[in-house]
Amino acid sequence: MVRSKLSLRLALVISVGMARFAFAQNDGRIHLPPLVQQGQDTRNVPIKSSEQVDRERAQKAHELRQTEIRRDTQKLVQLSAELKDYVEKSSPSILSVDMVKKAETIEKLARSVKEKLKDER
Repeated sequence: MVRSKLSLRLALVISVGMARFAFAQNDGRIHLPPLVQQGQDTRNVPIKSSEQVDRERAQKAHELRQTEIRRDTQKLVQLSAELKDYVEKSSPSILSVDMVKKAETIEKLARSVKEKLKDER
């Protein structure tokens, strides 16, 4: 018990000494980086109004939707051709699981294209 008190006191003295040493190193002041100075070129930066930013954002969203519609439409053409080949090669009495899955994929993609086209109005 005496030994643990002694080691506790020793640890306390060491930690207080280290804190004083660290505090003395920086004189108790907080050192911050210097302020950033604006150069001559920063005064001529064009500032856009919120209307201009909104128009540009809407234009980019429109372009992105158009790209997605083209991509999805091309995928629809490809999937439809694959489904047509499945139907032509299979017998009329057999309904393949692959054919059903492909038809469901086509249906989902067609709905997605339809919704995107509605959003374009």
